[in-house]
Amino acid sequence: MIPAIRAAFNEQFTDAKYQQYLAILNEPFKNSIPFRIAETPVFIDRVFKAQLMDVGEYICQFITAPSFPSKTTDAIPKGLQIPGEAALPECIVIDFAIAEGPGGTIQPQLIELQGFPSLFAFELLQTQALEMAYDFPKGFSPFLNGYKEQTYLDFFKSLVLGDQNKHTIILEIKPHEQKTRHDLMLTESWLNVPIVCLSQIYLKENNLFYQKNGVEFQIERIYNRVVYDELMQQSNDFKNQFNLLEQAENIDWVNHPNHFFRISKFILPLLSHPFIPEAHLLVNWKNNQLGTELNLTEYICKPLFSFGGQGVMLDPTIASVNTIIDPENWILQKKVNYAAVIETPSGPSKAEIRLFYFWDRQFGRYVATNNLTRITKGPMIGVSYNDTATWIGGSISYFEQ
Repeated sequence: MIPAIRAAFNEQFTDAKYQQYLAILNEPFKNSIPFRIAETPVFIDRVFKAQLMDVGEYICQFITAPSFPSKTTDAIPKGLQIPGEAALPECIVIDFAIAEGPGGTIQPQLIELQGFPSLFAFELLQTQALEMAYDFPKGFSPFLNGYKEQTYLDFFKSLVLGDQNKHTIILEIKPHEQKTRHDLMLTESWLNVPIVCLSQIYLKENNLFYQKNGVEFQIERIYNRVVYDELMQQSNDFKNQFNLLEQAENIDWVNHPNHFFRISKFILPLLSHPFIPEAHLLVNWKNNQLGTELNLTEYICKPLFSFGGQGVMLDPTIASVNTIIDPENWILQKKVNYAAVIETPSGPSKAEIRLFYFWDRQFGRYVATNNLTRITKGPMIGVSYNDTATWIGGSISYFEQ
């Protein structure tokens, strides 16, 4: 996005440097990373960065407003009653497209957001690997608000562990089969937090436990990586294990399962900002409650709580929308035109930036700290798509300071 910086990076690029980058990324692990890593980071200028910070701050203020809990009560599935929900989650991630704006400008457009952790550890490793393999311009950083490698890691550690020295675990479904397993392993290694499969937990007198190497441990704090939508695709054994969480007492959550629902595509219709596309709950459209006609060709249709782009209808029709049996769990979101502004040797690419927001206990606010970036040449953003192309895949953005 900064032509001189992009041209300089492309000129110094060689496949040997890319292979070195991949080797550094994969070195800590027994098995290679299971998704494509892009050849390049994305370089973001000060203007676009300021726009990101502005809309991100608007969203954080919406979430921290006193009215937020009452506005999102209906997002939580009926019957899900897990105790211990804090008023606010420890972390939020927000996805923005690098999109076409009016008059040929480039601007961010909100795609979705999650009250759920992301690749917080892996992105630090990715930064280290990039800067070992390539020559980088001065005055650029993937970190925001003055954070650097060590201060970011310290903040991440405090987010996961809290400040009460409680026994903390990383909870996931079949963790070593996940595409995100390398992030889990880095978190375990760097923070000394064990990875525990949902199948391993058990209840004794309303307290949760697991065993490791024959030793029993009581679980006091959970760094929660269980995606509820994925849980619903598992066997009854896993669903029954999840039900143990409804009986467990004295658990701190990062983040509580309810936050996965509250801070999600559910709130997109409630937001109003120039960098946030218009959105409507599908059930309101079907029941003629919008007070206006919508041209479906201008919208995409998304499940509220799916992950990884699953179930998205890029070109919904009345016929396809009418096949949806739970319209209360879907939204119509106005289409965003991704800007193909990343010049690469194999043609221009598009990108989406995920900002990491951590709750700062000292100042009582969310702070943008780091990011994850995904690059594509196809119609869908995500590391599972277009994996045969080049100059696409998982990446990170460097912001002009």
